[in-house]
Amino acid sequence: MAWYFWLLIYLAVISLISVIVTVCDKHAARKRKNRVSENTLMLLSVLGGSVFMYLTMHLIRHKTKHLKFMLGIPLIFGAQCALALLLYLFLR
Repeated sequence: MAWYFWLLIYLAVISLISVIVTVCDKHAARKRKNRVSENTLMLLSVLGGSVFMYLTMHLIRHKTKHLKFMLGIPLIFGAQCALALLLYLFLR
C-alpha cells in the first residue's frame, strides 16, 4: 500500500483520539474533576488532530472563549497545510 494510505489512517486515528479527548475534557469540566491539560489538547492538535478538534470544540462549545485555542488551532492547521504543500513539492 502507498504511504499516503497510511498517512490517512494515521490522521483518522489521531483525529478520533482528539475528538474523544476533547469531549472527555468537556465532561470533566462539568464535573469539575480530572481535566485534560491544555498542553495535551494542543499536542493532539499538533500531531494532526487540529481540524476535528477545532470542529468538536465549536460543536460542543468547549474552550471557544480561549484565544489560545480559537487562534492557535487554526494556525497549527495552516502550518500543517504549508508543510504538506512543501513536502508534496519536494517529493513529487
